Amino acid sequence: MSARHLNLLGLALVGIIGLAVMWLTPRFAELDTVLDLTVYMIMAILALSLALIWGYGGILCFGQSAFFGLGAYTYAIAMFNMGESTVPLLLAIVLPAAFAALLGYFMFYGRISDVYLGVITLTVTLILFNSVNSTAGPEFHIGAARLGGFNGIPGIPPLNWPFNKTAPIDLEGMFYLSTGALLLTYFGLRLLLASQFGRIIVGIRENERRAELLGYDPRAYKLATFTIGGALAGFAGCLFANWGNFVSPTIFGLAQSAQIIIWVIVGGRGTLIGPVIGCIGIQWLSAALGANQPSGSSDFWSKIFANAPLILGVILIAFVLLVPKGLVPTLGDLGQMLLNGRRERKQRGLAPQQAE
Repeated sequence: MSARHLNLLGLALVGIIGLAVMWLTPRFAELDTVLDLTVYMIMAILALSLALIWGYGGILCFGQSAFFGLGAYTYAIAMFNMGESTVPLLLAIVLPAAFAALLGYFMFYGRISDVYLGVITLTVTLILFNSVNSTAGPEFHIGAARLGGFNGIPGIPPLNWPFNKTAPIDLEGMFYLSTGALLLTYFGLRLLLASQFGRIIVGIRENERRAELLGYDPRAYKLATFTIGGALAGFAGCLFANWGNFVSPTIFGLAQSAQIIIWVIVGGRGTLIGPVIGCIGIQWLSAALGANQPSGSSDFWSKIFANAPLILGVILIAFVLLVPKGLVPTLGDLGQMLLNGRRERKQRGLAPQQAE
């Protein structure tokens, strides 16, 4: 089977599994499971935004949570002032994209190197966290929306059907929307990366100087990639604000920024399905560990194995040391080795027959 056929088979498999999950989950799962899966899908969109920027664009961004938080806060503020979600949803995508374009312009056209890109994006995230965290007083408001400081913004109105504020989207509808948006984001990025634009950004990631000598402007392509990633993160932030009807400055925190990078590392850079699997798997593991926290007195080892941050840290270190490529690329390499071994055995079996 050729690589093209394997690629098409993988795409078909992702589509079938995604549609099956979207169709069957609300019918057979309990409400709390549907709620958990909804936030998993939303965070997977966030993981895809960094998978594009870092995995394919080669841009190490520690500030993806900045665009995520901007999208959430933009939707919340606009929704309290407008009361109808069509324009707030668009603003939650456009504003983070514009901020990413502005920040990226100064970084890429300023010839900032990769290490300093990570430092700058991390610094921007910390600035946003501290700024929003210091808006607790009643004087900090934008129109009818009070920012709330460290208390956040509660009671965010839900999304509604376009231009119909009397038809809000319920919890089951949010699951359908989040899962469908994840599938569209995944396949949309696959089409983007299969286009000339996608091949160019991968070429720039591999050898920027060579791409520049071939007549391409790496700065412009990096800026476009960074802007698309910011828009996707803002969209995920909007969905997250709807999922919990609440947003707070912790959305800009270091823990959130680090978590997104961990998803991509565990799943595998240079893939799209890898960060999705890494995101959903780590979130599920975190929830499972959190649900098994020991109550009252317990022995030492029980407390150790119920410590979710410690367990996740050990898993990350193990993946970095033992599976540096990530889960999906490593499984792909193993599958290729098995196929090559099977092909060689088949050829050796045919060789004596041909000699006869």
